[in-house]
Amino acid sequence: MATVPSVSDRRVSLGRVLNRAFAALGANAVTMFGIAFLFSALPIALLSLWQSGMGPTRDFGTNAVMTGAIYLASFVLTQLAQGGLVRATIAHSDQRRVSFGDCIATGARFALPLLGLGLLLGLALLVGFAFFIVPGVMLYLAWAVAVPSLVVDRSGVFAAFGRSAFLTRGARWNIFGLGLLLLVLYYVLIAAVGVITLAVTGLPTVARGIEGFTTLSTLLTAVSTTITTATVAAIQTSLYVELRDWKDGPQVDQLSEIFA
Repeated sequence: MATVPSVSDRRVSLGRVLNRAFAALGANAVTMFGIAFLFSALPIALLSLWQSGMGPTRDFGTNAVMTGAIYLASFVLTQLAQGGLVRATIAHSDQRRVSFGDCIATGARFALPLLGLGLLLGLALLVGFAFFIVPGVMLYLAWAVAVPSLVVDRSGVFAAFGRSAFLTRGARWNIFGLGLLLLVLYYVLIAAVGVITLAVTGLPTVARGIEGFTTLSTLLTAVSTTITTATVAAIQTSLYVELRDWKDGPQVDQLSEIFA
């Protein structure tokens, strides 16, 4: 009879992480990219258009209020998107179908805890990077799967940080390499947006050109934000699954039952 390998015999495979993530994106493209667009990219695009002076008024007070409101809404909705994208990736990992509505419901259920987690994580990383960068990198590596840990394990905010630190321990060099890969891909995507914008509109030397440049840049940025949000969430959740299998043993057909 075949023996089940012990935890120490298993290896974290970034290849499995990426394969799992892109398979989930391919199988649920409409749902995952739709969530990323509606709840992450679209609010940012609206904010960009408003700040460019394309809103119905240039009154400073009105613009300040609208900018603040859109910023807040964007941040909250991005947390909702995170929860929904975790749900979609977990469902595909268990070879189950999940609807757009199910993902939105999960995102809404965990939006407030994820909001708290996002605020604390952002503050901690800001302080960490302020102290010679290294502490910030170490915190990022330790808490790389805090978001899916909160959603899947249904833990509190602080428990999610602890769970993530446990799961990532012993695999942080792998996670560091994955982070560098994502960073390179992100900057390639941003560069592509800039090149396409300049190629279509030319250098914005007159007012009309500036308006066209801003509009096209906003649209392309919305596309890149959609791709980035969905892809990063899928990879982050796939990494969580990989680390959970590594530390706790395979959870075949069990993860998505949490959302039933």
